[in-house]
Amino acid sequence: MIREILKNFDDVVTISEPTKKELGVTRYLLRHRTRPVLFEDVDGWKVAGNIWSTRGRIAEYLGIEKEGLTAFIADAMENPSPYRTVERAPFLKNSTKDFSLKELPVPKYYPLDGGQYFTSAMVIAKDEKGFINTSFHRIMVRDGRTAAIRLVPRHLYSMWKDKAEHGEELDVRIIVGNPIHLLLAGATSVAYGISELEIASKMSELAFGRPLEVVELGGIPVPVETEFVFEARITPELVDEGPFVDITGTYDHVRKQPLVVFERMYHVDEPIFHALLPGGYEHFMLMGLPKEPQIYASVKRVVPKVHGVRLTEGGAMWLHAVVSITKQHEGDGKNAILAAFTGHPSLKHVVVVDEDVDIYDDREVEWAIATRFQADKDLIIVPNARGSSLDPSAEKSLVAKWGVDATKPLERKGEFERAKLQ
Repeated sequence: MIREILKNFDDVVTISEPTKKELGVTRYLLRHRTRPVLFEDVDGWKVAGNIWSTRGRIAEYLGIEKEGLTAFIADAMENPSPYRTVERAPFLKNSTKDFSLKELPVPKYYPLDGGQYFTSAMVIAKDEKGFINTSFHRIMVRDGRTAAIRLVPRHLYSMWKDKAEHGEELDVRIIVGNPIHLLLAGATSVAYGISELEIASKMSELAFGRPLEVVELGGIPVPVETEFVFEARITPELVDEGPFVDITGTYDHVRKQPLVVFERMYHVDEPIFHALLPGGYEHFMLMGLPKEPQIYASVKRVVPKVHGVRLTEGGAMWLHAVVSITKQHEGDGKNAILAAFTGHPSLKHVVVVDEDVDIYDDREVEWAIATRFQADKDLIIVPNARGSSLDPSAEKSLVAKWGVDATKPLERKGEFERAKLQ
């Protein structure tokens, strides 16, 4: 539970005075970007944000070093583990059909947002063959019981479309206030048929020595460690969704998206609503970290020694990356650049450095560019490539991707060694 999670951190900012869910929550989350913030009173509810806003805090909670996060996530993605079904869950204590989404502490984050937004919500759905999908989706509140859900053409979209084409609705469970292993798993991109709940279960085993526990709620498994659960159905009807500030901190435009109807709410005693600030560091971490193993695996196929991958905060942990390798042949740096673009197609800019450069230190990376890079020889530009729809500078989703090979030339390697005391 979030309350227990926050007890592990000594830098929590507690806001005791009443806070407005419209823009008020945002002001404090922006003021304390890297620190967890606990709001004691948002329309009578407790709210928390910026919980997982740094690599260090995530790694510490999972019992690993921050440099080990990529391998940790990759292990879980490659070796999912069965979850355990149990009979009870704390959220089952409080169940009601008498609720209004408008009265919940769902924030409106920015002035031009289309409305109040669920931003940390994950949706659990089950297809006809029994496959369970769990994924993040922003959900814009329309009135007391309906909302618009943003579906990109991935697994949940496919499940919804199969139903909608026959005029049917998709039964789902919407969960808010989840532990980090479930959040990271829900943000992974894996093949259809691989359950994110089983990825989360593997992470739980690695970090805490126990599998993920779920309860069956109307035939759909729901993790027991969640604060709020909603029984809902995604209808074939399309309604306006947006504007909304996405990961780059700029407004995404209005689209026609499916209408979702909320039917029943469950929650734990004294629940804490998770407010995920759009374009904030927590957004970066949860969206970007699961992409780093994909980049790592892609680069590893062309360069044997890959030491680390980091999607940078300056690039919204989506568009810019740094990759550390040990060169064995000239050209390895450039091959690594192209492989990184393959591993994460939304990537727009990548810097490849030697193993002696700390990829988590922006000054170190800039130093490598300053001392080991020449634009006429070490710059790769890929024009008119398909990029991220979240990049406001893209034109019809086409971008110019560019890579910087800031590795030492092998034949002159000694000239680039940094001075050090013996």
